[in-house]
Amino acid sequence: MKELSAFGCGFLFALGLGAAGMTQPAKIINFLDIAGNWDPSLLFVMGGAVTFGFICFPLVLRRPAPVLDDGFWLPEKKRIDFRLLSGATLFGVGWGLVGYCPGPALVSLVALTPSVWIFVIAMLAGLGSGRWFVR
Repeated sequence: MKELSAFGCGFLFALGLGAAGMTQPAKIINFLDIAGNWDPSLLFVMGGAVTFGFICFPLVLRRPAPVLDDGFWLPEKKRIDFRLLSGATLFGVGWGLVGYCPGPALVSLVALTPSVWIFVIAMLAGLGSGRWFVR
């Protein structure tokens, strides 16, 4: 049941990314280009997600446990450190240069566009080399 629920949530998330235009690199780049051809439409996507999370997260945490698990898995680290800042910077620069972040890139694999596949392969190589480097 847990796997089916995870698949359903992932599928719904993928549909939302597609409907919001998050799988279109030009839309992302135009959103990030505030000094040029700025497209503010993704502010509504971000605003809706943040508002929903802000309202629902405290309500969910009032429960003793999630519906399909024994307990909540919350971050233990509370400190902002170099690894967090460098990872966020690398993520942001990559997103701005290419117009994809990991979720929309994985959703876009179904389009069979070579540039998306190259991006995902490079992303996976970066994740693997980063884990190797940390060890």
